[in-house]
Amino acid sequence: MCPPNSVLYLSRSDVEKVDVPMNDIIRTVEQAFCEKAEGRAEAPPKPGIHPQKDAFIHAMPAYLPRMKAAGLKWVSGFPDNPKHGQPYISGLLILNDVETGFPLCVMDCTWITAKRTGAATAVAAKHLANKNSKTLGILGCGVQGRSNLEALSIVCTNLEEVKAYDVSNENLGRYVDEMTRKHGLSVIPASSPKKAVEDCDIVVTAGPILKHPEPVIEASWFKDGGFACPLDFDSYWKPEALHSMDKFCTDDCQQLAYYRTQGYFADIPDVYADLGEIVSGRKCGRQSSKERIMSMNLGLAIEDVATAILIYQRAVEDGAGTRLPL
Repeated sequence: MCPPNSVLYLSRSDVEKVDVPMNDIIRTVEQAFCEKAEGRAEAPPKPGIHPQKDAFIHAMPAYLPRMKAAGLKWVSGFPDNPKHGQPYISGLLILNDVETGFPLCVMDCTWITAKRTGAATAVAAKHLANKNSKTLGILGCGVQGRSNLEALSIVCTNLEEVKAYDVSNENLGRYVDEMTRKHGLSVIPASSPKKAVEDCDIVVTAGPILKHPEPVIEASWFKDGGFACPLDFDSYWKPEALHSMDKFCTDDCQQLAYYRTQGYFADIPDVYADLGEIVSGRKCGRQSSKERIMSMNLGLAIEDVATAILIYQRAVEDGAGTRLPL
């Protein structure tokens, strides 16, 4: 706990140096989904503002009583930022003391957002992908393309090959080189979205979120028995591809319904289950090696707050960050 009348500030560099392992993040994110399924989490649908076309700034509050974690992420995504040398995602996360409500910590949220998103994909894959999945398709070779491969390589222990696609050949080349060195997998550049999807056991799409997308992935590209996890809503997947799924899941039904009222997800299937129901065993995950399953992960504040409390605790132990007066 912070000294009275002070708050701990953790810059992006501070957060990265604390370096909570991905294994721990996957475990705490899975625990957060279980807490949600048990009705022990408070996380209303995230409201947002939209200063530019396809840009957003979202407020994401959450409270997890058993983890003694409460806070809010104020996060933005601006698709044109990379053109100016700036990251697509930026923002801050505030943690509050659950006993007094006072702010404990303000930290950069970009590292958290990347890692917890990868962890949520890994949790979904753990329950919904085939256990012997060997080939992964990654469409979008930015931060999320990296963090999702990191997390999936931990959960999917039989993974051997990654087929990567990006609209930028420069980004693609850098990704192939870096991920080959880091993970020791066969990372192959794909010349088109189709080549990145075909014959893959798992497919992750990680492009910008678009309100009025022009999707390209067709149902015939996706193999029977495959698992897909779009991080960019339905921006990459045609409606017929979505409707071809035997099970269409999401990380939060309430939030998905809210997005539909805002003009997103014009044509999607009925939701079979949310991820918390599957993780907790309330609903079955994969029941056949031939099932085509998708988890439309929107990103939940419980993931951020659960990860942030780990970072905060370790930062306090390490004496990291800067104390600021309130």
